[in-house]
Amino acid sequence: MKIIPLSIPTPFYVGDVNVYLIKEDPVTLIDVGPKTKEAADALRDGLRRNGVQFSDVRRIVLTHAHEDHCGLAKQVRDEAKNAEILVHEWETGHLFGRLAQDVHRRLMLRSGVPDDVFQEMQALYGEVSLLADSLEDSDHKPLRDEMELEFATGVLKVLHTPGHTPGSCSFVREANRTLVCGDCVLKRITPNPILSPDPLNPEKRFKSLAEYLVSLAKLRSFSPTLVYGGHGEPVTDFEEIFNRYIRAIDERQRKVVSLVPKSGVTAYEVAERLFPESFGQDVHRFLAISEAVAHLDYAESEGKVAVEIKNGVEVYLAR
Repeated sequence: MKIIPLSIPTPFYVGDVNVYLIKEDPVTLIDVGPKTKEAADALRDGLRRNGVQFSDVRRIVLTHAHEDHCGLAKQVRDEAKNAEILVHEWETGHLFGRLAQDVHRRLMLRSGVPDDVFQEMQALYGEVSLLADSLEDSDHKPLRDEMELEFATGVLKVLHTPGHTPGSCSFVREANRTLVCGDCVLKRITPNPILSPDPLNPEKRFKSLAEYLVSLAKLRSFSPTLVYGGHGEPVTDFEEIFNRYIRAIDERQRKVVSLVPKSGVTAYEVAERLFPESFGQDVHRFLAISEAVAHLDYAESEGKVAVEIKNGVEVYLAR
């Protein structure tokens, strides 16, 4: 089984996204890129160079449902006629925008985000959501942990690796310990734990950082020799990346805890202090809030900070 990387342009600051072609029966794409003409042309050209057309694709597998990864799924599926789309049932980005639901507003306001700021972010992500076609429930099938994707010459096992998003999935070929990880493992970036409702109880927040650390350990247990990420170059030394991630998370955790005074602070205020230079810039504000919330949730679970509800807003206090 040969996994062929294709670099697809995106309009996001993260740069190109990696799409992976598995050119054997059934011809499969892992992720597809955003819904832009540039991305569609690049994907079509990349497939053509490998002797494949959209019409040859039989399976589209999504690592997660952010627009840069899932945006072209419907277009490719429609042109391929018989292609099936698979995505974990805890994902929602292929169904509606990232901040489109009332539950998102409630979670953000609970984190101390002013309502006018939330509306600005919601409007921004409303525009971002145009980079992916919405799918109906009948348009896709569920990925589940440890299910197997069969090919003519081998199998990819599905690994549910939540953290970056609740339904993020990775795929392992155990025969040679190769992983395809989406945004769970990136060579030059520490993945951002995105603020999301808990799939099992949407009125609660998904504990993204705690889940991400479990997912990293899960991937490590396979002793991977080669890791294909959603952006950037492949990783050939997973242990080095793993240790770098743990150090970076520990350092960020200490910084976040140091920003929590005895008088109390909201997650929104921590985010402002944590990222003072980029906080007001486009999507960076939401990513900053997500990062602060994830670390405060983890710190609270570890007994490093306390949390109280005041007028419907979570206030964190130093212990």
